[in-house]
Amino acid sequence: MSSTGHDPHIEQLNEGAPTTPRQAASVILLRAGGKHDSDGLELLLGKRTPAARFMAGVWVFPGGAVDGEAIDEPAHRAAALRELDEEVGITLDGPDQLIAFSRWITPVEVKIRFDTRFYLAEAPPHCSPEPDGQEIVDVAWISPARALEQHAAGELSLVFPTIKQLESLSRFATAQEAIADAAAQEVEPILPKVAVVEGEPRVLLPGDDGYDEV
Repeated sequence: MSSTGHDPHIEQLNEGAPTTPRQAASVILLRAGGKHDSDGLELLLGKRTPAARFMAGVWVFPGGAVDGEAIDEPAHRAAALRELDEEVGITLDGPDQLIAFSRWITPVEVKIRFDTRFYLAEAPPHCSPEPDGQEIVDVAWISPARALEQHAAGELSLVFPTIKQLESLSRFATAQEAIADAAAQEVEPILPKVAVVEGEPRVLLPGDDGYDEV
């Protein structure tokens, strides 16, 4: 899949001054694959309520906004742990269980913006995620490859950053491999841009043709 793509969930484009992105954090929870996935790695996705004003019905990693004015690493880790517990009922031992994986900033062309840090974490043994029924209405353990296949078939609604992270994780056979690789990398913020092509918004990443022209 090309890094350049159409995202039907791009919210209203902003015609005025750029909106300051809100700080947020998410957890990509990993576990050994189940009987229906032969690649040995599954991750947890949650379906946002269809009643939501933002990304309604989209499958996402558990996460949410950082409380207060703090923008430091401890505040993001605390938010990630809190949201994992509140949205799907899973509690990790502490912030050290989180491994920094990526950081995505919503394009300046979009009205509602977030600066989100994503963390990998290994699922506690025998944990059973339960959706809170308010923000998250369904949950699923699924391999990255299967999630991408279902999205391509129109069976699973995903947004651009989720797709790119699933693509990245699809090359790992186990949670331990993914976590070890992430721990050895330095996370650099990713700021996509939105270009309107033939009347449709297209998402561009650094290095894509046309990125520097937007």
